[in-house]
Amino acid sequence: MTPEMVTELGRQALETTIMVSAPILGISLLVGLAVSAFQAMTQLNEATLSFVPKVLALFGAILVFMPWMLSVLTSYMTNLLTNIPNYIH
Repeated sequence: MTPEMVTELGRQALETTIMVSAPILGISLLVGLAVSAFQAMTQLNEATLSFVPKVLALFGAILVFMPWMLSVLTSYMTNLLTNIPNYIH
């Protein structure tokens, strides 16, 4: 296995990780900003007010994006496992 192959495998792994986690992190960011803006406008500083909407939004996002996430991860792992003979030479 050459250093270029190792670098390419690492790049693909990081790219897949970012691609799979981006929707969940983006929704968490948007909900957090919306709740923070609401708290700033109303001057409510309740800890559960920021926690509960994020949990509900993330649960909904996981339900919506899970088939796509599984598809991306399955295709990555299929590609990785079918190319094992190419990596060992």
